[in-house]
Amino acid sequence: MLGGVERQKNRFGVPLVLLAGVLWGTVGPAQLLAGAAAGPAALGGARILVGGLVLAAVVLATDAGSFRLLTGRAWPAVLAASAATATFQAAFMTSVATTGAAVATALTFGVAPVATGICERAATGTRLTRRWVAGTGCAVIGCVLVVAPAEGVRVDLGGAALGVLAGACFGVYTVSAKRLIQHGVPMPAAVAVTLLVGGAVLAPWTLAALPALTTPRGLALVVWLGPVTAAAAYWFFVTGLRRVSAATAGTLSLVEPLVAAALAVLLLGERLSAPVTAGAVLLLGGLVVVSWPRVRNGADTSSIRNEVVGRCESNSHVA
Repeated sequence: MLGGVERQKNRFGVPLVLLAGVLWGTVGPAQLLAGAAAGPAALGGARILVGGLVLAAVVLATDAGSFRLLTGRAWPAVLAASAATATFQAAFMTSVATTGAAVATALTFGVAPVATGICERAATGTRLTRRWVAGTGCAVIGCVLVVAPAEGVRVDLGGAALGVLAGACFGVYTVSAKRLIQHGVPMPAAVAVTLLVGGAVLAPWTLAALPALTTPRGLALVVWLGPVTAAAAYWFFVTGLRRVSAATAGTLSLVEPLVAAALAVLLLGERLSAPVTAGAVLLLGGLVVVSWPRVRNGADTSSIRNEVVGRCESNSHVA
């Protein structure tokens, strides 16, 4: 019976986390297509600030009382998630600007699932299964191949370090959100506050770049990044996180570079090389390994067997 419950949870949790990753995967291509002149920190701040405002408006219209449930016990995790969100936005987008989207994405989302697993292990004591290790390793290798830079590309060490920092921040955010879920905190309200606080941290850069952000291209980009890739995507992510472990969610987020690579081919005219194709296959394989519902043959099988035996005995007594 427990195996059936776990499969039922994963059936809804995994698609929601993957959907969040798909939306996040559009950020880079959208930025390139829009060609906005705003700086990385300003753009990241505008994204989460607008997303937080949209999500807060939805919560106020549907369940305003949930904001009052953010008690003192929840605030350490909320502030940790806010700091991680703000730092991620600035670090990742600056890494993209200095090292290129390929290297930045490889570093950030190669580190993210490992950082998430380690953070969850340290914070909650959750065991990392061999299947998670195998699937995550396969997906990380695939991620590196998908976004590997072409020959002759020099990597900026400062930008590379920021990419690693962004990946670590993703792990901190995911585990902080998981802790909030475990404490019964209303997550739409918590996510709205997290985005608003993170956006407030980056507000000086955002306000300074208002002329660039209010151009037609800048506004179109912010309209996509804020309501869709921030408000909706984070809501999908934390809703799915209720049903999967933080480590699993971190690995599933690797769908983001896969989506970004696919959009680069379809919209930006880039071609898939043999290593990129092999990486896509490895990445998909790793995602399947991690997300496939696990059937426990020990306790679950025995519980099902005992239930069947009990029903048979009951039926025999009735007969």
